[in-house]
Amino acid sequence: MRIIPAIDIIDGKCVRLSKGDYDTKKVYNENPVEVAKQFQDHGIQYLHLVDLDGAKSRHIVNHKVLEQIATKTDLKIDFGGGLKTDEDLHIAFESGADQITGGSIAVKDEATFLGWLKTYGNAKIILGADAKEGNIAVSGWQEESELQLVPFVKKFQKAGVRYVICTDISKDGMLEGPSFDVYKELLNKTKVIRTEIGGSGVVDIEENGIKLIASGGISALEELPKLKQIGCEGVIIGKAIYENRISLKELENYRLQYG
Repeated sequence: MRIIPAIDIIDGKCVRLSKGDYDTKKVYNENPVEVAKQFQDHGIQYLHLVDLDGAKSRHIVNHKVLEQIATKTDLKIDFGGGLKTDEDLHIAFESGADQITGGSIAVKDEATFLGWLKTYGNAKIILGADAKEGNIAVSGWQEESELQLVPFVKKFQKAGVRYVICTDISKDGMLEGPSFDVYKELLNKTKVIRTEIGGSGVVDIEENGIKLIASGGISALEELPKLKQIGCEGVIIGKAIYENRISLKELENYRLQYG
């Protein structure tokens, strides 16, 4: 399971919110590049970078921060927040993103999102499935749709989506533990059956149909093996790092132990 620290950006600064509420903004560092370098120094290989200004403005804003981190570290960055047009996507990839996350765009402009999936492939395009009380939320979590989480993900899975970041908004930034049951249900309901022919005949093998990245509520190191056991491909950790609930040294040791 990949360990993916998060950096959320407002006004070029590293911040965290609680439940996506911009009024709860807390600045942790005015230099996101410095934070990213600290992650890399402890063996971290991946980064979840969110342009909160972009999410609110509905177009990419903090691409210069992305470019600086991509230039000054070797981190593999997935970038999201405000990506609404082909030009936004072009800027994100040109600025150094390895993957992009599209959430609101998949709800409000499905054709454009599916176009990205076809153009760049499912290794580059992540579906952002952020839910509040089981319904998908959009526009930096400022709006709630009537789309339910599991059918929403299954629909895009059939269209070719492979990577999904799922955040239970009620848990995000609260340091109360992740939504294990939500992730378990989502993985169970998106499983696929693969048929193999071997010496013992035809065998049906059930396996995960999506690569699920858990996000929101991570509060302690012991939660990580539980997420791995459920079948999560990755986990995004934000406030738990910034509030010293989980140290970078602990994450380094975890990676050395579990790979």
